[in-house]
Amino acid sequence: MSEVFEGYERQYCDLSANLSRKCSSTSHDINLEQKQQKISEIKAGLDDADVLIRKMDLEARSLQPSVKAMLLAKLREYKSDLNNLKKEFKRLTSPTADQAAREDLLNTGRADAHLASADQRERLAMSVERINESSDRIRESRRTILETEELGVSILQDLHQQRETLLNSHKKLHGIDDAIDKSKKVLTTMSRRITRNKWIIGAVIGALLLAIVIILFYKLSH
Repeated sequence: MSEVFEGYERQYCDLSANLSRKCSSTSHDINLEQKQQKISEIKAGLDDADVLIRKMDLEARSLQPSVKAMLLAKLREYKSDLNNLKKEFKRLTSPTADQAAREDLLNTGRADAHLASADQRERLAMSVERINESSDRIRESRRTILETEELGVSILQDLHQQRETLLNSHKKLHGIDDAIDKSKKVLTTMSRRITRNKWIIGAVIGALLLAIVIILFYKLSH
C-alpha cells in the first residue's frame, strides 16, 4: 500500500474522531460564544477533511489497478463518514426557535443520530479491518512475486554464465582444430620433402654406381 495514502489516512481518522467529539460537545454547550468558536473550529476541520479526502482520492487513482480498487473502496467509507459529520454540523448550525427546541432535538433525534453514527463507525472499522487484511494478502503476494522474479533473474544469470562457458569451450576447441589442421599441413609438407629427398638420394646413388661401372669398364678394356 502507498505510504503517502496511509499518511493521509491516519490524519483523516484522527481528524474525524476529533470532529465527532467536538460535534457532540458543542450540542450540549450553553455558552453562545464558546459554541460559535467550536462551530468555527468544526467548519475548519471539515474543510481540512475534504482536502484529505481529495488527496487520498488522487493518490489512490495514481496506483496500480489492484491496489487502487482496494483503496477506493476504503475511501468510499471515509466519504460516507465525512458526509455524516457534515450532516451533524448542519444540524448544529441550522436556525431553531429557541434553546428548548435544541434540547428536544438533542433528546430525540440526536440520540438516534449518535447511535447511527456509532453503528456506522463500527461498520467502518470492520470494513477497514477487512481491507487491511486484503492489503496484507496483496503485500504477501507481491513479496512472493518479487522472490520469484529474483529467482528467475538468478537462473538467467546462471544460464548466461553457462552459455559463456560453452562459447569459450567452443572457441578453444575451434583453436585446437586449427592447430591440428596446421600440424597436418606441416606433416604433409615434411612427408613430401622426405619422399623428394629419397628420390634425390636414390638418383645420386644411381649416378655414382653408373660412374663406377663406367670407370671399371674403361680400366678393364685397356
